[in-house]
Amino acid sequence: MARLAVLLLTAVFSLTVSGAPSEREHFIERMVQQEGFDRSQVAEWLDDARHDKAVIERISAPAEKVLAWGEYRAIFLTPDRVAEGRAFMDRHQETLARAEATYGVPAELVAAIIGIETYYGRHKGNDRVLDALVTLGFGYPPRADFFREELRHFLLLAREQGFDPRKPRGSYAGAMGYGQFIASSYRHYAVDFDDDGIMDLFDDPVDAIGSVAHYFHAHDWQPGAPVVMSLSQWRGPVGDTRLLRLRAQGKDQFRIAHSNFEVITRYNHSDLYAMAAWSLAQRLKESG
Repeated sequence: MARLAVLLLTAVFSLTVSGAPSEREHFIERMVQQEGFDRSQVAEWLDDARHDKAVIERISAPAEKVLAWGEYRAIFLTPDRVAEGRAFMDRHQETLARAEATYGVPAELVAAIIGIETYYGRHKGNDRVLDALVTLGFGYPPRADFFREELRHFLLLAREQGFDPRKPRGSYAGAMGYGQFIASSYRHYAVDFDDDGIMDLFDDPVDAIGSVAHYFHAHDWQPGAPVVMSLSQWRGPVGDTRLLRLRAQGKDQFRIAHSNFEVITRYNHSDLYAMAAWSLAQRLKESG
């Protein structure tokens, strides 16, 4: 069934490109008229982008949607990832402490996010961002509008940062750098945390740490407030809460999620992701 869906989406992409180029032309026109780009340059970038069937396949079945909590947890809560995370925190102790003091976001959570996204900067993605965004923006109808908007932000980011948009590599969804920011998040939430005049999330862990912390702060992280707890720990409403049902080892587990948990889901719209991030953060804190 999933294979059939991919074939249908690919067919739609082919028709869009060859038979009805209006979305492509509309995008180019917008970049020229609203953003001041050169028409031939934008057309050249789009022509250079490669339609990648694997991107469609991966976005159609992300791990967060096909795995149970027990399986998902096993990917990220490993002794190696905890050990590497502790080493990352030791290397960047001063920066993480400054980020926590500035934005109120726990150092261990910032480190955990970077640890889940890129294994602390080791694996930032092998997909060319331009290919991913063009593939999804013009060949993935369920979210084409969203990814065309991200393509717009990506080209604006390239102009602002002075890089060739054909060069960066990232995830199959077009996310980039240590914290895997999509282009709009990069433009809105990246900070120059080392004051060198450049907001570099690709190669600068200091800017990445500050930017992840700033992202959570901007989405109303509440310092010291609860995140998620077991039913036995819950003593009645504390702000906005909801019940989580998680499946592990063939059994249901229930947790109470608070407003800070919802902030983590703003980074990735998945309860499993948020649980993994917070659980890894607690492991990192305990190992310190």
